Amino acid sequence: MRRLVMWDIDYTLLRGGGVAARAWKAAFTEVTGVAWRDTPIFGGRTDTDICTEVFAAHGVTDCTHERFFARYVEVVQEIRHEFATQGALMPGVREVLARLAGDPGVVQTLVTGNVPEVAAFKVAAFGLSGSFDAEVGGYGTDDHVRATLVRRCRERAEAKYGEPFHPVVIGDTVHDVTAALANGAVAIAVATGATPAADLAAAGAHVVLPDLSDLEASVQALTTIRA
Repeated sequence: MRRLVMWDIDYTLLRGGGVAARAWKAAFTEVTGVAWRDTPIFGGRTDTDICTEVFAAHGVTDCTHERFFARYVEVVQEIRHEFATQGALMPGVREVLARLAGDPGVVQTLVTGNVPEVAAFKVAAFGLSGSFDAEVGGYGTDDHVRATLVRRCRERAEAKYGEPFHPVVIGDTVHDVTAALANGAVAIAVATGATPAADLAAAGAHVVLPDLSDLEASVQALTTIRA
């Protein structure tokens, strides 16, 4: 049985340098006419979940998620070149992706709280688009609950490839870990974001890596650990 490796984006693959957050604030003010005053915690959450919180915190009742996301995607598209100049890849990412790309027993995709278009802009900025079967990914517009994104991704992959997979989730937050565990997936955590390694381990991660700079250890964790 092949492995479906589901990659989180932000602070797992890369850091975006605050580009998406700036676009989010600009789009929100433009679409709602309400000045931004309350920044939520973005890490590990879905864009749908964050949007609901932002609307509530700002008293917005006359704007839909769809209307906001349409403008948000447009703003990000206008400044997407800034991801490469303001952000950076996390250590070891390119090497691990390349190694897994050469493994016929692995399919790589994305499970991210980002909306699909913004996810695509981010990975494209660093030349990573070809590493993933983005068509079967799970995205922030699928549901507000992150665990559902993992389930949708697995369903899409099994439907497309006509085979079952061993699911593996890799991310940098407790949300990534708990979403993996809720779906019976292997939870690989990297302490490259704001969440300490001890917290990732306490949440139940099967393996916690400091980052992906140790190529052999990273590939071994992603391809051999079982849930």
